[in-house]
Amino acid sequence: MEAHMNMGIMSMCPISSSWSTTTPRLPFLHHLLLVFAVVASDMDDHWPMVERRGPHLWASGRPFIVHGFNTYWLMSFAADEATRPRVTAAIAEAAEIGLNVCRTWAFNDGGYRALQTAPFQYDEEVFQALDFVVSEARHHNMRLILSLCNNWEDYGGKAQYVRWGKEAGLDLTSEDDFFSDPTIRSYYQAFVKAVVTRINTITNEAYSGDPTILAWELINEPRCPSDPSGDTLQAWIEEMASYVKSIDPVHLVEVGLEGFYGPSTPELLTVNPDDYSGHAGTDFIRNHQALGIDLASVHIYSDTWLPHSIKENHLQFVNTWMQQHIDDAANLLGMPVLIGEFGLSLKDGTFGKEFREDFMETVYRIFLSSWKGGVVGGGCLLWQLFPEGAEHMDDGYAVFLAKSPSTLSLLSNHSRNLEF
Repeated sequence: MEAHMNMGIMSMCPISSSWSTTTPRLPFLHHLLLVFAVVASDMDDHWPMVERRGPHLWASGRPFIVHGFNTYWLMSFAADEATRPRVTAAIAEAAEIGLNVCRTWAFNDGGYRALQTAPFQYDEEVFQALDFVVSEARHHNMRLILSLCNNWEDYGGKAQYVRWGKEAGLDLTSEDDFFSDPTIRSYYQAFVKAVVTRINTITNEAYSGDPTILAWELINEPRCPSDPSGDTLQAWIEEMASYVKSIDPVHLVEVGLEGFYGPSTPELLTVNPDDYSGHAGTDFIRNHQALGIDLASVHIYSDTWLPHSIKENHLQFVNTWMQQHIDDAANLLGMPVLIGEFGLSLKDGTFGKEFREDFMETVYRIFLSSWKGGVVGGGCLLWQLFPEGAEHMDDGYAVFLAKSPSTLSLLSNHSRNLEF
């Protein structure tokens, strides 16, 4: 999640009348058979990997649906004995109401309590904090999506990589050089290898073989506006997805995109929330066609993307945005779709808790309808869930279950709706 910049201006192409939005659906009986299928040999103490089967996720011989949340700071809190208990609390509270996946940062580049203190150099204490996060997630039967970098400067990200490059004497002019400079790409690959091949000091299990990890995310919300054609980011995604798969062919990989449509589908540019989005250097369809990408990632922030719209327009946007991406994931990509972040801020008073819950319920309803119709698998991850004691981290989007029984009930109800 990141506040969005001023938007550029571009002419929009109308959606082609020949564009198909019809999504193939499995016959209902066949879908029921899929849902209730259980492979007896998988029902033992072994916790299997979550795997992709076409547009669906599976584990233990049955469909796996992501009902998740974001809590990006788990590793940082685990690195301090005083705040470590909040890591356990965050995971345990979520597991208690049926949430099954947590998306969190597996990076911190430079700065305070950094995991990567410099290229090729890592803080072992912070790495052991990440070990703790993974082991606690396993203890509570919580899967993890581990993000490996940030487009934004929070926790270092691509800006820190470029600073390191300049300190090493590289001739770099933009943060977007992160995607194109060969030395910077080697920095990133070295870090990825250090994380993916890590042996957990608590469980003695390699991350690359740990079913607690559902997926690796290449980078949170990548953008490369210096090349609106999308070629630069596409080349980076293709290289890095292939690299991750070369050292870990088992786990799923996703990009971490916000979901903006780009030049490969000009007829869909009008689905974007604004003109700028089509010039961000990302391309939802093309980026997810890269070899090695298993999950289509989408974010939803109508409160920042449509800042001056009335509430009804926000819910209509959510419906259109989600349905288009669900249809495209099924028809064009043949892969599950993850609503990797969705949230609504209460910070400036524009929206209240009641409308945020309407927003959340809309997201869940649309995905649930699609899944029950046999269209596509994947799931949704709320931004963001916090335990008590972490109020100082609230960016306006934080949900504190202990203080919001109605939101807790909404999340619990969605958990029950996904039971089979």
